[in-house]
Amino acid sequence: MKGRAMDGDQDERAYHYGVIGRAIAEIDAAGERVSLEELAGRLGMSPAHFQRVFTQWVGVSPKRYQQYLALGHARRLLAERFTVLEAAHASGLSGPGRLHDLFLRWEAMTPGDYAKGGAGLVIHWGWFDSPFGPALVMGTDKGLCGMGFAAEMGAEAAFADLTGRWPKARFVEDPMRLRPWVDTAFGAKGGLSETPLYLIGAPFQIKVWEALLSIPSGKVTTYSEIARAIGQPTANRAVGAAVGRNPISWLIPCHRALAKSGALTGYHWGIPVKRAMLAWEAARDEAA
Repeated sequence: MKGRAMDGDQDERAYHYGVIGRAIAEIDAAGERVSLEELAGRLGMSPAHFQRVFTQWVGVSPKRYQQYLALGHARRLLAERFTVLEAAHASGLSGPGRLHDLFLRWEAMTPGDYAKGGAGLVIHWGWFDSPFGPALVMGTDKGLCGMGFAAEMGAEAAFADLTGRWPKARFVEDPMRLRPWVDTAFGAKGGLSETPLYLIGAPFQIKVWEALLSIPSGKVTTYSEIARAIGQPTANRAVGAAVGRNPISWLIPCHRALAKSGALTGYHWGIPVKRAMLAWEAARDEAA
């Protein structure tokens, strides 16, 4: 009975994530306000049922969420929720303190191990439903090492993208091994536990990813601020490249890095995904 109950919970979660993912895509594609009745109809649901599911998982009503998804939202975030990154804080993330709202802990590969291209590593992978479309998640025995989204680029390209980062690793499909970490990552019911990360990257990249981890949920910063925080104030372009190579999107929150103008430039998994993530966090922050 317990196994059936767990399967039922996973089916319900997949259903809800699917509904939210389709709703976000519909709202984003419309480019203008969509009524509750019209949106529910597009999803084949009654307005009352859709409103209940959406509000349960996003935290605010579909109408309120559309305000967060508006094109000007990123600029408002930059004006109202900009955070200054302290260099000392960014360099001290290996301590036991709270990294951000998901209670992440991380371990970085040594430069020598990184140079081996993942040789000797066994990386488990699986596809999961998420509020931002199909999510490809990868992990070693030490923690999650990859998370990408296929809504814009497609499943085949997303898989090639992540596996290509560690060409000498052995990849094994095993979603059940990753499921507890994935449930925590997307805020499933049942409380939060630690989500361990295993950062596989070059030393400069890892410095940038450390800085990203110091951006609180609901806040944003700029590429130039990240460059200053890691002690490389003239390295904006290199920082931008390292942000784009972040292998664990969402948990290492590269979506919280903006251009000074507030423009949503060059998000690796697609600008609509970045907008959805920022809107999702703003909605959750309001509902908290």
